[in-house]
Order: sequence, then C-alpha cells, then structure tokens
Amino acid sequence: MSFAACGEAKKGNNMGFWEKLKKIYMGDVFGSAISEADEAFFDDLEEMLILADVGMETSGEAVKELRQRMIEDKISGQEPVKACLREILAEKLSVGDPALNLSTKPSVVLVVGVNGVGKTTSIGKMAKALREQGKRVLLCAGDTFRAAAADQLEIWANRSRCEIVRQKEGADPGAVLFDALQAAKARGVDVVICDTAGRLHNKANLMAELAKLRKIIDRELPEAALEILLVLDATTGQNGLIQAKQFQEISGCTGIVLTKLDGTAKGGIVIAIARELQVPVKLVGLGEGINDMQPFDAKEYVEALI
Repeated sequence: MSFAACGEAKKGNNMGFWEKLKKIYMGDVFGSAISEADEAFFDDLEEMLILADVGMETSGEAVKELRQRMIEDKISGQEPVKACLREILAEKLSVGDPALNLSTKPSVVLVVGVNGVGKTTSIGKMAKALREQGKRVLLCAGDTFRAAAADQLEIWANRSRCEIVRQKEGADPGAVLFDALQAAKARGVDVVICDTAGRLHNKANLMAELAKLRKIIDRELPEAALEILLVLDATTGQNGLIQAKQFQEISGCTGIVLTKLDGTAKGGIVIAIARELQVPVKLVGLGEGINDMQPFDAKEYVEALI
C-alpha cells in the first residue's frame, strides 16, 4: 500500500482539493470557436503558459505539439483543443511513478529542501495520512541545526499520533538517524520519515551531510525501500526550479513534494519541474490544514490548470 491509497480513500474530498488550483484562467485564450490553427491563438496561448510558470522552453514545445496535432488531426473547437492540450501537458508530467515506494518494512523517507519551504509541515501531513492507513510511523528529527526544528517536528508527531526520535539541538544528525533506524527495527515500524537540515554553511557541507545520512541508511537497512523527497515552495516559481536542480545534484531525489500550490497563480511550475529534472511530482499541498496534502494526479492537475 502506498500514500496514494489515502487519496483514493478521500475521493469525495479530492474534487474540492483540486478546485483550489483553478486560479489560472485560460478561458480568454480558448475562444468558443477555434476553427483553425491561428497564429494569434498560438502566440496568446504560449504567453499564458509562460505566465503560468510552465517555462519558456516547455511552453514552446507544448504549443508546437498542439499546432501539429490540430493540423494533422483536424482538431477545432474549444473543448477538443483544450482536451488535446491537456493530453500534451499530462504527457510531459509522465516522468516516473508518482506513488511513494513504501514496499518494505520498514521503508525510509528522507525529506530534503531549504528552510521555509514547508518540510516539517509536509512530514506531519504525510505521517498523518500514513497513520490513517494503519501504518506505524516513526519521525526522525534529523534537522539538528535549526533552532526549535525538533520541537516543531514533535508537535506534528503528537498531532499525527506518531513516534519520534530526537536529540538535543546541535547533535550529530547521523547519530539521530542511526537511533531512529534501530528503533524502527526493534519496534516493527512500517515507515521512518526523516527531516534533514535545510541549510548548512555551504554546498559542500550539505552534500557531505546528505551523503552521510544515505550511507547510514544503506548500511543499517540495505534492503529498505528509500524515497528521497525534495520539498519545494510553489510560490517561488522558477527560483524553486533552480533550488530543485541544486538538490537533485546533491541528493539524487526520487520525487518532489510541492507545497503552497494554492498560494500562487503559477501552478505550471509543476510541469517545468517534471520536465527539467525528469523526477515525478509525488505529493502536493494546497493549504495549511493537516489534510491539505494529496498524492499528485496528473490528469486532475491539468484539468484544473486548463
């Protein structure tokens, strides 16, 4: 069972969840009578996609593909053209399995990203969703550099009724992770979710720290399913993409958690990230509530976007 099962269990809430995303209105571009491959239409559409933070290169590619399909397949009319564009954008999002791999007991989820993007909140929401599936979840307070990081994680542990392993501020993150993995094995835990420092003194230090944590996991739980999730703030737009590239180089992410998607009219950043990094978006947050995180669904996403 994966995190995606939580989304299926709450199907009734999903419509309201994705409705929050409908802030990018492209109705003016899609006139009611699109009868030909008109240059003005394609120019306006490309501009709207760029403004939605899909990215210049990706927007250009999408419009070029749409133009070709409209001509070759003789597609016209508002809804058929919209459907064709949705299909094109969904294809660009198909870069890997969007479901979390939690196939072993225990499985490990290493959560990375800069400070302020919502890492701790995302961990809490993941933990609650997994607990509601009946999984035993243990949180690891691996961010020992930021003041009160462990305290904040403990609050989320209490809210989600999960166990937590922590040490004092300034402790060695590797030692905290080692203790958490030993506890997970001893207690029969299903999933260990580990917070990590968002910022160290320089890129080399950050790389060394994450490499050390990965080495401990490989040594202590060599057979465990491992997800390395990069948390990004959607409101940062293209700056978030720059962050993502840097962390991808450092940690080799297996998936993206995109937070604060409801706080931006530039939700197209999801497509830009997937295309640029070739890493799937696995979870999205559309609010501050503990239930405001869902498995990413490309079809529902493009329906909301277009």
